Amino acid sequence: MAAAREPGGATDDQPSKASSLAVETANGATGLLIVDMISAWDFPDADKLLPAALAVAPRIAALRRRCKARGVPVIYANDNRGRWRSDFAAQVELSMGNGAAGARITAQLLPEADDYFVLKPQQSAFVATPLAQLLGVLSIRRLIVTGVASDQCVLSTATDARMHQLEVLLPRDCIGTQTARRQAIFLAQCALAFDIATTPGSCIRLPAAKGRGRP
Repeated sequence: MAAAREPGGATDDQPSKASSLAVETANGATGLLIVDMISAWDFPDADKLLPAALAVAPRIAALRRRCKARGVPVIYANDNRGRWRSDFAAQVELSMGNGAAGARITAQLLPEADDYFVLKPQQSAFVATPLAQLLGVLSIRRLIVTGVASDQCVLSTATDARMHQLEVLLPRDCIGTQTARRQAIFLAQCALAFDIATTPGSCIRLPAAKGRGRP
């Protein structure tokens, strides 16, 4: 996992890995962002949000598998927990080590070596993070935003993405919040106020895998 991967030089006893380390260009200019799903769930009112996260985790995992198969980069955005020395790998380990629902969520969404991450101090994944720069490096112009809470961090991130001139999708079955009523209000706002598509994750059209003729 890395915020960005850079070309590496070769040594006499180590072949060049530049081709595997070089930052790729997103297939179809599309990227998948997973917001606040890797957690120890030890923050205030976590118990109210956890059921929604448990419900959407398998659907995010399915969308993530589709994206990875099509060459669509996966980016994780997580709170830095107010610790400016936070490390994402440590967050993953902490989440897996709690042995409860958080570990079940993380196990379904376990980051891989070619995934990216940013740690955010605010609700929006764009504020005080390199996310905008990373999306530019990857040539992403269409961002699929998933995770929790839909009417808080997901919404803040989505509206900021729009201000960065990105096309935004919020798959309704891959986002969640504390109550069904809040989720229904949020989805209505997406249609009436924000004009953001909430197409279910399984119905989102992804770019064709490189070398294949059909998406």
